[in-house]
Amino acid sequence: MPVDAATALLAWYDAHARSLPWRAPPGAPATDPYRVWLSEIMLQQTSVAAVRAYFEAFTRSWPTVEALAAAEEAAVMSAWAGLGYYARARNLIACARAVVARGGFPSDEAGLRALPGIGRYTAAAVAAIAFGRRAVVVDANVERVVSRLFGIATPLPASRSEIYAHAEAITPEQRAGDFAQALMDLGSTICTSRSPACAICPLLECCAAVRTGEPAAFPFKLAKKARPLRHGTAYWASREGQVLLRRRPPRGLLGGMRALPSGPWGDGPPPGDDAPFPAAWTPIGTVAHVFTHFALELSVVAAPAPAIALDGEWWPIDRIDEAGLPTLFAKAATLAQNMAKIGESC
Repeated sequence: MPVDAATALLAWYDAHARSLPWRAPPGAPATDPYRVWLSEIMLQQTSVAAVRAYFEAFTRSWPTVEALAAAEEAAVMSAWAGLGYYARARNLIACARAVVARGGFPSDEAGLRALPGIGRYTAAAVAAIAFGRRAVVVDANVERVVSRLFGIATPLPASRSEIYAHAEAITPEQRAGDFAQALMDLGSTICTSRSPACAICPLLECCAAVRTGEPAAFPFKLAKKARPLRHGTAYWASREGQVLLRRRPPRGLLGGMRALPSGPWGDGPPPGDDAPFPAAWTPIGTVAHVFTHFALELSVVAAPAPAIALDGEWWPIDRIDEAGLPTLFAKAATLAQNMAKIGESC
């Protein structure tokens, strides 16, 4: 990639950079490393559109890393509900506390990678964007741009080392943070996975994939293995306008989150002996959800709860959207409420 192509990309970014709440304008002094770090954790496997509102809510509640470090874990987990990949939220708290304990964010990649929940990409992004360090920032958008720019024929994920080497070669000494964000923006808005807008791309004349006539074919990917399907049961136990919720165990999938009582998730039919109390449970439907490594079909059953002490907390059904349920259990709650309305109208 010729040097003037890097210049062209930065010039394009100066004119077309996306306005995002965690980002400083092109050429402006770097933004607070807390905001850069928080946004990068939230953006892992999550779209900008989904993250924007969460980021703004988080920074209203916890405007500094010190405030986040002092927060109750349950409050942070509830605020995270709906973003998915909940280990990120647990690591977020641990990292904030580690940063405060050491007196601030380290400015180099090695120091950043020593913090909880920060890997190669996030360390590079924070070092480049927040501290102006020359760091090679490669996310999914950058993988696509670089694969096309250099016509990399090796399929992902085997091509990642090759992609990184090319990205390292083209990263400039100055404005590395802006350059990284320019590549991300180019991948998000022009060099998209389908139907790339090559005619208006500032790197058109440099792009090897365009010369093949099939730029959208890059990057090549191996076929994904089918996710295994698991099954489980969720229990909608209600009385006096409230529903029973429980905290999931602190470790494991959806750890520490409020949820409906639920049995184990397995390959076969649910055992049916894990209900919170004996009752004639009525099946009301099934909700489906896809996790990183498996798909889940969750049968939802309902019964009125007896007036006895039960483990958990009673939550007002008309305020269930304030409980911070993860998406899977929010779907189950919506199903139960909709079925209740149908029953009332019949």
